[in-house]
Amino acid sequence: QVQLVESGGGLVQAGGSLTLSCAASGNTFNINTIAWYRQAPGMQRELVATINNDGSQYVADSVKDRFTISRDNAKNTVYLQINTLKLEDTAVYYCHADLTGLPTEFGPWGRGTHVTVSP
Repeated sequence: QVQLVESGGGLVQAGGSLTLSCAASGNTFNINTIAWYRQAPGMQRELVATINNDGSQYVADSVKDRFTISRDNAKNTVYLQINTLKLEDTAVYYCHADLTGLPTEFGPWGRGTHVTVSP
């Protein structure tokens, strides 16, 4: 079992920065990839960024100039740094784990952390 807990969300003014955290616990040795998704009000959940065990990363084209994904293996935590926040970044941000031996769609999700960007 792997559990994920997101934190770091809040109310931020446009143009500001925020760093979200995804802390993993349990059988973390089974984790291959941690992904960040976000879901804006009334919208579908979208993939924002991923980071693999080998350190390779993916960041969606729409945000790659402002979003950075990183990890601290000692803390079993993955971070998503968001710079130059825009109103359209308002969403619930979730992390998801891809586990060894389990189809991706069955991997665990965190409960999400809310990010609200104000004008």
